[in-house]
Amino acid sequence: MGKYQIIATAAMGLEALVAKEVRSLGYNCEVENSRVTYSGDESAIARSNLWLRTADRIKIKVGEFKAFTFDELFEKTKALPWEHFLPEDAEFPVIGKSVKSKLFSVSDCQAIVKKAVVERMKKHYKRNTWFEESGALYRIEVALLKDVATITIDASGSGLHKRGYRIDQGEAPLKETLAAALVMLTNWQADRPFIDPFCGSGTIPIEAAMIGQNIAPGFNREFVSEAWKWMPEKVWEEARMEAEDLAKYDQPLDIAGTDIDHRMVRIAEGNAVEAGFGDLIKFKQMQVRDISTSKDYGVIVGNPPYGERLGDKKAVEQMYREMGQAFSKLDTWSIYIMTSNEDFEQLYGKPATKKRKLFNGFIRTDLYQYWGKRPPRNE
Repeated sequence: MGKYQIIATAAMGLEALVAKEVRSLGYNCEVENSRVTYSGDESAIARSNLWLRTADRIKIKVGEFKAFTFDELFEKTKALPWEHFLPEDAEFPVIGKSVKSKLFSVSDCQAIVKKAVVERMKKHYKRNTWFEESGALYRIEVALLKDVATITIDASGSGLHKRGYRIDQGEAPLKETLAAALVMLTNWQADRPFIDPFCGSGTIPIEAAMIGQNIAPGFNREFVSEAWKWMPEKVWEEARMEAEDLAKYDQPLDIAGTDIDHRMVRIAEGNAVEAGFGDLIKFKQMQVRDISTSKDYGVIVGNPPYGERLGDKKAVEQMYREMGQAFSKLDTWSIYIMTSNEDFEQLYGKPATKKRKLFNGFIRTDLYQYWGKRPPRNE
C-alpha cells in the first residue's frame, strides 16, 4: 500500500463538515479554504469517494511549490514523480486555474505542465515519441493561488454530488452535497419525523434517507480511479463490502416531502424510486401554509424560493409569512430554512436561534435555525 496526500474539495462554508466526515472515516486532516487535506493509502482514496457526502471531489496531490515564472513551473513539475501515478498508456489532460498569481495565463500554465509531465514520462519510459494516451483517465489540475502551484490528479471523475439517482430535476436543483449538508447541520435522528416543505425534485428527503440508513452516497456509481492500475480491484471490493455491511436497510424512516407543483412531486417520486426509497419517502402536493402534524420532535428542512426575481418577490414574502404562521404551532419541531432573503426573520415573524452562512452555488444564503423543545430523556 502506498501513502498519498489526499484533498477533499469543499464548497465555501462546508469545509468543517467535510473535515468531520473525513475524521469519522479515521483520518486526521487539516482544514483550509475550500479543501480538507489528509494522507492515506489506496483504501482511503476508495473510501473517501464512496462515503464523503458533502465533499465536491477527491484529488491526489502530486506536488505543491512556489512558481513565479514559467521556467520554475516547468522544472518543478518535471521534478515530480509522475511515473508513480501515470502508466505509459495514461490519458492525462491538464486543466488549470489561477488566482492572484504572477502566472495568470491558465492556457499557458496548462501547456507547460503537460510538457513537463511528458518530458518526465519520456525519460522514465525511455521513449522519444509522443504518448498515445489510450488508457485510463488521469485528469491533472494545476491550481495557482498567490504564486503557489498545487498539482493534483482527480480521483473521482464526475463530481461527488452525482450520486446516480437523479433522473429528472427542476429549474434550479439543489446540489446533492449541499442537500446532505443541510440535513447534517440539523439535530435530526433517523427515529424522528422529517419534512421538506419545498422538496422540488426530492434531493433533501433522499439525502436524509441515505443518512438515516447510513448508505454510502457513492455506493451506486463508478469512479475514474477504479480504472487506475495502482488502485487494486480488491481495494474497491473491500470498500464496497464495508459500505454494504454498515448500511441499515431495515431502519424505519418517517420522511416526507411536499411541493406546490404537482409535476415536481412526480419527479421527486421517480428519483426516490431510483434511489431505492420508493416506499420509504412520502411525497405530496401541498402549499406550505397547509402543513400540520400531530407528531412531535421532528425536523423541517427547507430550501424555499428566495424571491430574487422582481416578479416573485411579493408572492415569496407572503409565503414566508404563511410559513411562519403554520410552523408556529410546531413548538417541539426544529426548523431549518435556507434563503438569501435578508428580511426572512421579519417576514417569518420570529428571530432565528442561530444563523449559518452558506453558499448555494454562487448565491450567498443563510441557514435560519429554529430549535424546538428537546425530547424528554428516556428514564
